[in-house]
Amino acid sequence: MVCIRRAQVADLPYIQQCNLLCLPENYMMKYHMYHILSWPQLLFVAEDHSKKIVGYVLAKMDEDENEKHGHITSLAVLRSHRKLGIATKLMHAAHNGMVEAFDAEYVSLHVRVSNTTALHLYREVLGYYVNEVEKGYYADKEDAYDMRKDFKDKNQKTKKATLTTEPEQSQSQPQQEATSFVEKKENQKENQKPKSKKGKSKSNNNNNTNSNSNDE
Repeated sequence: MVCIRRAQVADLPYIQQCNLLCLPENYMMKYHMYHILSWPQLLFVAEDHSKKIVGYVLAKMDEDENEKHGHITSLAVLRSHRKLGIATKLMHAAHNGMVEAFDAEYVSLHVRVSNTTALHLYREVLGYYVNEVEKGYYADKEDAYDMRKDFKDKNQKTKKATLTTEPEQSQSQPQQEATSFVEKKENQKENQKPKSKKGKSKSNNNNNTNSNSNDE
């Protein structure tokens, strides 16, 4: 039986060994250390019944100006433990860490265009899609698929903004009613003023008009 758990610093030599055995893209120990110190929530290992590390996923967060997203740096499972769903479980653990700890909007990764097994896992099992092709991405100049998986609905921000503005509109309605009430009261006061004053005002206006005529 294999269990998935969060990696510890003591696991790094075994993670590096697994990386060297499984992948042509290898990383120095300080790179693994950088990941576990920066994003401890995103580094997971698969451990068998004998406490042997048989797989791992190395992930990180990339924060752009407009959005936060995760990135899968490296994923590997020993050949002796493949086709047991371990890679899928490792990826799910990393995905959950990105969403729960960092509120990531999506996750990205790179995969060789010739790696059909990995492509099947990412596309058919995990729901990734090809965002673009990056020419000569790898050291041997092989192209890579830049793949992504969305965690959130692209329209979620728009929906959230709509929900935020609705309460503001409802709050402004009582203010409008209060303003109308005050204006109505003021109009009533104007109508209640004695008519004689209006007449006097009219007379004064006539005198003013005549005066202007005389000046002319």
